[in-house]
Amino acid sequence: MKRLKMDWFADVKPFRHDPLNFLLNFDLTKTEPLEKLRLGPQPVYLLTDPELVKPILRFPETQVDKGRLIKKLRSVIGDSVVILSGEEHKRRRGVLHGMMARGNLESLAPLMSAEIRRCLASAVRAGGFDAHQIGSTLALRLICITAFGKNVLSETDEQALVQSVRLIEDDVADEIFRVFPLSPWAARKRNQRREASRVVMKRVVKKVREEVGTTGGLEEYAKLGLSDEALADEVLTLLLAGHHTTGAAVAWLLHALATEPGLAEKISAEASLMTDLNGEIDASKLPGARTTMATVREVTRLFPSSWWFSRETIEETKIGGRTLKPKTSILLSPWLFHRSAHFWEEPDRFKLDRGYNNPAYLPFGAGPRACVGMTLATFELQLIAMECASSLVLEFDQVARPEPEAQVMLMPPSMLMKTTPKIERLSQVA
Repeated sequence: MKRLKMDWFADVKPFRHDPLNFLLNFDLTKTEPLEKLRLGPQPVYLLTDPELVKPILRFPETQVDKGRLIKKLRSVIGDSVVILSGEEHKRRRGVLHGMMARGNLESLAPLMSAEIRRCLASAVRAGGFDAHQIGSTLALRLICITAFGKNVLSETDEQALVQSVRLIEDDVADEIFRVFPLSPWAARKRNQRREASRVVMKRVVKKVREEVGTTGGLEEYAKLGLSDEALADEVLTLLLAGHHTTGAAVAWLLHALATEPGLAEKISAEASLMTDLNGEIDASKLPGARTTMATVREVTRLFPSSWWFSRETIEETKIGGRTLKPKTSILLSPWLFHRSAHFWEEPDRFKLDRGYNNPAYLPFGAGPRACVGMTLATFELQLIAMECASSLVLEFDQVARPEPEAQVMLMPPSMLMKTTPKIERLSQVA
């Protein structure tokens, strides 16, 4: 019996030490569709067959739901749309769908492009930038424009929000997959950090709400009759998603523009075909921008911001030939699928000629529960790629590609870049 209990924890150390490489050690040509992970007494299975992703996500929530791993994020983002299920989840998700609809984004494109150019001009004046920092800044500003019609965060607000996230992100990542409890002292310190972080986050949210009143996305949320606390949770989730997910993707996009031979020139040429006489990008043409779209897809394949997500069985359920008991967690990893030679030729290389009609391509999930921010993220990344390639020459002199870090999201390291302006484009900054 003692030996059996030790087997429950055999994967804990390698998974917690380096989860990305732990996952890549699975040979997907030889695995079962569901591979049992020994991460503690509660059953956890790793999904290794991407064909099963959509069926799993299509189960009714009474049978398979988000589960305990995702719900551990509640301590940061409260009971927001990320945590909720059922009818309340559908109501709040509907607001996000309207906010991030293609037509709405296209109408906001001039505001977004102007904000991108202002940010790039600031980077030029500084002589360079950290790709992750500028990516996070841009993502925050663009989600504000999308939700509220304008950027409502001051630089102080931005820094406060970013710092408050950094204060607790390692704690949250650690807690999600923690098997053994913390000591009372460590738990108390962690709770203090979390409370201090949440106070700062809520202060920023309160300022946003005071600034915009009930306009834009807040007007639609107000129609749902949300409490002040629930509304604050939704605004906070919007801001954090903008900072963490898209911000990380922007960093890797900038890295690709700086290091992939000829890429920036191709995107700049494509952008020139999509600008009007005032130099503004015609956002309605973005779906036809093949090089830029392929770049976004390849960046999100190599570096999916959500390197994992999970589901949990509510009742006994048969999946992949296994009958899973209630409260069984299923770990789905876009990182694993995207980096597997079983599904991609030279999976670690940046290549624009791949086909993405592939069940193993899951940067935003799949099916009816795919990430509601997928359209917005793709739209933002295309605009940023075009504005940056048209405005700047980027240099990154590190030979080896930097390695990401598996936190709650897939985080890029610091990537310091030098920049030289293309005067013609930057002269259009308002």
